[in-house]
Amino acid sequence: MGEGSVTVGGKSCPLSSRGVYAVATGRADVRIDSSAKVDREGEWSISSSTQTQTQTQTITIPEFLTLEECRASVVVLLNSLLLSHAPSRIPLLLSQSLNSEPFSFPFPFPDDFLTLLSSSTLLGISALLDHHSSSLSSFADVAAAFSCEALNADPKPFSLIDSGDGHTSKDDVAVAADFRVLLNGSKSLGKLNIPSLATVPKLHGTVRFHAKALHSRIRVELNSRNNNPFGTQQAVCTLLLPFAASLHQLAHSSFARANTNLDSIATDALKFGLEELFRKDCPARDAFTNTFNHAVNFFLGNDYAKFAHEVFVLLGLVWKVLAWETVTAFVVLESAELNELIEGVKEINVGENPNVDKKKKKKVVLGKGTGSILALFKERLLSGGGISFGTWVAHFLSFLDLAKPEFNDFLLKVKDIVESNESRRLPKIPKGTRDFAKEQMTIRKKAFSIIEEVFERHGATALDTPVFELRETLMGKYGEDSKLIYDLADQGGELLSLRYDLTVPFARFVAMNGLTSFKRYQIAKVYRRDNPSKGRYREFYQCDFDIAGTPPQAEYMGPDFEVVRILTELLDELDIGEYEIKLNHRKLLDGMMQICGVPPEKFRTICSSIDKLDKQSFQQIRKEMVEEKGLTAETADRIETFVTQKGSPLALLSKFKQESSDFLKHDGASEALKDLEILFIALEKSKRIDKVVFDLSLARGLDYYTGVIFEAVFKGGTQVGSIAAGGRYDNLIGMFGSKMVPAVGVSLGIERVFAIMEQQQKDLNQMARPTKTEVLVSIVGSDLTLAAELAGELWDVGVKAEFKVNTRRTKHFEYAKESRIPWMVLVYEQELKEEGVVQLKNLEANIDIKIPRGEFVVELRRRLYSQ
Repeated sequence: MGEGSVTVGGKSCPLSSRGVYAVATGRADVRIDSSAKVDREGEWSISSSTQTQTQTQTITIPEFLTLEECRASVVVLLNSLLLSHAPSRIPLLLSQSLNSEPFSFPFPFPDDFLTLLSSSTLLGISALLDHHSSSLSSFADVAAAFSCEALNADPKPFSLIDSGDGHTSKDDVAVAADFRVLLNGSKSLGKLNIPSLATVPKLHGTVRFHAKALHSRIRVELNSRNNNPFGTQQAVCTLLLPFAASLHQLAHSSFARANTNLDSIATDALKFGLEELFRKDCPARDAFTNTFNHAVNFFLGNDYAKFAHEVFVLLGLVWKVLAWETVTAFVVLESAELNELIEGVKEINVGENPNVDKKKKKKVVLGKGTGSILALFKERLLSGGGISFGTWVAHFLSFLDLAKPEFNDFLLKVKDIVESNESRRLPKIPKGTRDFAKEQMTIRKKAFSIIEEVFERHGATALDTPVFELRETLMGKYGEDSKLIYDLADQGGELLSLRYDLTVPFARFVAMNGLTSFKRYQIAKVYRRDNPSKGRYREFYQCDFDIAGTPPQAEYMGPDFEVVRILTELLDELDIGEYEIKLNHRKLLDGMMQICGVPPEKFRTICSSIDKLDKQSFQQIRKEMVEEKGLTAETADRIETFVTQKGSPLALLSKFKQESSDFLKHDGASEALKDLEILFIALEKSKRIDKVVFDLSLARGLDYYTGVIFEAVFKGGTQVGSIAAGGRYDNLIGMFGSKMVPAVGVSLGIERVFAIMEQQQKDLNQMARPTKTEVLVSIVGSDLTLAAELAGELWDVGVKAEFKVNTRRTKHFEYAKESRIPWMVLVYEQELKEEGVVQLKNLEANIDIKIPRGEFVVELRRRLYSQ
């Protein structure tokens, strides 16, 4: 038998898919762990707590299984019996059968073990699939990478990187990165769009995804007491089915590339000979499609053992197709050497064109990864010569056989090649973060400038606070959202966390410095341990404006009015399009809860549900409140009568102030209505009431809000959700142990605003000007010192200028056009030397002016700044 051994039945040495494969292929013996309970002396018997008599029958492994599948099934069955702690001689008989030649399995078995045997068969085959899937992924990448080289394909599909917003599959990105490593440095890639290659990152990524899911499940099931065999089969097959579907698609894709490779073989003799062998030996589309269909039918019929067997057959067919893809790509790349080394090639079909083999294919430079792998193939397959083409192909396919130990050694070398080239792999950024290119930064700088101008217009001063705070500063301020706070590793004995927002650090600053009045703004990054999605990031900017302090009685509600007014100014001047500001009052919300009969301890969690009404229907929210949060159906229905009310602030306020209103009977709600009346009239006088919607469903979740709450929502085409929010928080500053200082503020979700602005530019087909450069000093020649002299004169007088030195005139114009620089100073060295002039060129107006060298600075400034 094998050289090693695999231990079963012990907790200290769990059974793995690799171990199952080793025993199944005869590479290892099986050994029962010494801690396992085995009846080594008596006849076979199963003892149970009830000591009931068990009926038996002789059972054999199903005939449709291969020897490898049979042995895999038995080793899993053996391990399951040992883990169940049922003393019996059956494990000894099973281990003896596995370690003997020839292998046989006719044993008397208890009837109640039939389901366990079926489950073990499924798990055994699945373990083989799990073991092979890693090798399959590597081999599929190698085959497709060779096809890329052979077909001069466009490598653009492999430029995929992690976008950081949760919309890119981690496995797709990993596949693309591996291909960049394999193809790095290649000179054979081109611009051909090959559909079967364009889909490789997603298809190979899907195979990896399902293979990893299968691996996680099998690792658990192999070492669990199989108390529910049928449940195990369902769980495993639910993962096997999508894995089989991805294998089926992989086979189609590889088969298409193999055919394209055949068509690309430059030598007719090689093409004719290989095509004949390919049609005879490579599985046709019908083969893997029929096998997949059989597998699906067995799955639907709950015949899980046959289902797994068909998936295993399918994997074998996929492997063979991948092998043929590799062979065909190799022949395309090495046709010249094959002509010289393989006998009989020139006699095949040469009669039709005797000159066909005279022109050798031009040698190409492959990628560092594919080139190294090609060298491994050539070392084995192109040495010597003097063999027939058919023998050479058979030799190649034999080498690519998964069952051969030497091919596993080859795959290890492939892994080493990829890993040794890891330094060439493009780095990536963490999920939920982004880089911003020059065009994006132009938009951002413009927006920040507008925001700062609005904030300073209202008398605010700038403040900056640390990016991290003491953990105790942040905890307990955000309710359920506290779980999204990023904690840092303990450094120097302090427990720290990244700031979640800018409001709590502001409150801490006010309390720490004993301030009683402060109007400030802050534009800075905040961090949330959230799941990235469109418009949701882990690192993003917030733009905050806050007013702390108790206003004079005459200015009561003045700060609330001002922050809402500021929000309308921001959104109007950023010119993002139509928006509305939903507004409510925390005391009105709490009063509504009490009127509806919500227990006080559930106020915040029910508010959290209500806050989802902009994304879900009330029926969905009702189900959550009743079934998950324990609210009565009557209370939920009463809440509906309130939260569905929204509309014109003054009209709805008038309705709530009628004598029959429940709100007037509640002290807190009645007080809230008085606050809102002052606020709405102030907004009306300020001509901003049309931007506001009174909405009782607005239930901002943060715990620190105590009064007015509001949220701005974009109503244009770009779906970004809330773009700003804020409200009154009178108790937050006092939570830091100082005196109570009331405060109100607004936070602009600037990242979502940027998304709107960027989309607007795309829709208008506009490109933001990336620089503020006014003049390009273009030296049409090679004199850098002349560029330094002329550009220096412009810089000295404050002109924004760049310089470029190049003998090709077109290069200067291309750069100026790309950077959208309005003016150029064109300097031809000979013209300057002979005539003492330079050319001023206005690119937008297409005006050329020749001017004496000594006057160009004055003339440029006059033309730039006289408008």
